[in-house]
Amino acid sequence: MLTNPFVIRDIRPSIDAGTNPIKREVGDVLTVRATVFRDGHDITKAVLKYKEKYSGDQWEHIDMLSVNPGLDLWEGSFVLEKNTRYLYTIEAYTDVFSSWLKDTLKKYESGQDIKSELAEGEILIAGVAEHIATEEEKRYFSDVVEIIKQKRAAKDKLKIMSDPLLMDVIKRYALRADLTVYEPYLEVIVDRQRARYAAWYEFFPRSAGKDPTRSSTFKECIERLPAIKEMGFDVVYLPPIHPIGKTKRKGPNNSLTAGPNDPGSPYAIGNAKGGHMAVEPGLGTIKDFERFEKACRALDMEVALDFAINCSPDHPYVKEHPEWFFKRPDGSIKYAENPPKKYEDIYPLNFYAPDGSWKALWEEMKTILTFWIEKGVRIFRVDNPHTKPVPFWKWLITELQKQYPDVIFLAEAFTRPPVMRELAAVGFTQSYTYFTWRNFKGEIIDYFTELTQSEVKECMRGNLFANTPDILPQILQIGGRAAFKMRFVLAATLSSVYGIYSGYELCENNAVDGKEEYLNSEKYEFKVWDWDKPGNITDFITLINKIRRENPALHYYKNLRFFRSDNENILFYGKTSPDGKNTVLVVANLDPFQSHNSMVYIPLQDLGIGYDETYELQNLINGERKLCKGEEFFVTLNPDWEPAFVFRLDRWTHKEEKFDYFGM
Repeated sequence: MLTNPFVIRDIRPSIDAGTNPIKREVGDVLTVRATVFRDGHDITKAVLKYKEKYSGDQWEHIDMLSVNPGLDLWEGSFVLEKNTRYLYTIEAYTDVFSSWLKDTLKKYESGQDIKSELAEGEILIAGVAEHIATEEEKRYFSDVVEIIKQKRAAKDKLKIMSDPLLMDVIKRYALRADLTVYEPYLEVIVDRQRARYAAWYEFFPRSAGKDPTRSSTFKECIERLPAIKEMGFDVVYLPPIHPIGKTKRKGPNNSLTAGPNDPGSPYAIGNAKGGHMAVEPGLGTIKDFERFEKACRALDMEVALDFAINCSPDHPYVKEHPEWFFKRPDGSIKYAENPPKKYEDIYPLNFYAPDGSWKALWEEMKTILTFWIEKGVRIFRVDNPHTKPVPFWKWLITELQKQYPDVIFLAEAFTRPPVMRELAAVGFTQSYTYFTWRNFKGEIIDYFTELTQSEVKECMRGNLFANTPDILPQILQIGGRAAFKMRFVLAATLSSVYGIYSGYELCENNAVDGKEEYLNSEKYEFKVWDWDKPGNITDFITLINKIRRENPALHYYKNLRFFRSDNENILFYGKTSPDGKNTVLVVANLDPFQSHNSMVYIPLQDLGIGYDETYELQNLINGERKLCKGEEFFVTLNPDWEPAFVFRLDRWTHKEEKFDYFGM
């Protein structure tokens, strides 16, 4: 049996042999590289093909360039213009005419008789003529063929046969008998830019008022929005806003007994007022939520809703669809457990429900999300997705993004790295990370190098939350205000997408003894915040977000690079924008208790700066500007003043005597 002569392999970027899509954002240029070769010495051509997955009928073709002939490495690029999914692949074929021409020219130049070869060339040209599409090209081709026949000298025939215009027509219409297409087709999800660049602010809508005895309303939440916008956030994330169950309702500090006025955990969803497509009456109505969502958009912010697939014992599903739940041998429904912890106020759903009933459950989950999408929500934070089947998420996200390609999903999965990676690979737009527990220089460098420079970067965007309602990290408990500032700078600059949970700006760190949990958590009670509390870092957060907005280098995720510093407590890293015009360097003191100094080494070679060239470092936090030469730069970071510096590097074009001068 004859086999195809071409080998197409090592296509990059791709993951999981093409079974899962890579991710990019609108406006990106997707550059594809591959190893392509065939047996023998005939000329190989490689073509990059792409089309929109759901609406593209015709493939677009881009001729690939041979960027390393010795390694048979080819490269091609195209612009990702739309927020959709694209298919792409590579095809290869033999350029028969060019191969013939190359060999014939060699024979002619060495003095050999090429009469037979010229006859072969005329046959090749004639074979193309019958496939030409336009009348103009047909006339041109007919004239060329006639001229070739009239010429007697081999030199004259070869000159005409080598004409670039003729070769271009042949290239477009020649049969490609050995055309090979790489399958399966590869896929790229093209998200909108907010998938990559955003600042999230999480708050409990029932704690936006001034009365500690009741839930605040969406109307009161609207009044809170200008302050959130002024700090520089663009995504407002709300924990579940649905009716809360009464059975086994939790009391303050997660106690098992609730008083008559305790609101319970919003994660115990559902009561007689409704389930996942209803609003907790204390917050208002669906119409009130829609007004809140529109108020966010008016401030150029978006609402992110928590998609928590939990049901209280009072959820309508319990009576309407008991087959969707896990059962004990006696037929009663199981509550949620994570031994030794018990969550008696929550019934988990069974996504493998028997007798095919799981199909209706999966469709119901899609219906829930579609309901809120049609209310204007385009961002969802998904609670504990790792406890549901991966195939369910791949189906759900793919189905929804067919119709709503702008929908963003954040996976809240603090679990094993392979599981986190798989959730990202099957479609989750963003992912929580282990940043919350990475505190020391070596582990930060290792972890973020893996996230942004390994294959993981093709599918996983790390959303760095400095804290959450469930997690008050030890560094914040013991490090005080300096730790809050330092960790905020890290979150906001290591990744282009990050988040904080409200109270962070107040340096709230009152914890349950021996645990990474908030004492008197608003997960279980109403709370009134003093947003002007002494010692707050609201102005600092506002400044860092302003720096992020004004420096395009911080809008990107995969451009993170770590650089040398001589002190194990000093972390030094930076980012440069894709056009090379904006470079930001960050120096952070990871020790919130004492000052540290260090020599740091500016990556001059990477930045294209000569060792004798003058450049400027402007500290964007305190405004200081320094002129420098050489790679060495000395820093002192006092956590009581500023635990981190954010520098913008600029080439020097002004008079040096106006500035302090540092350098060799």
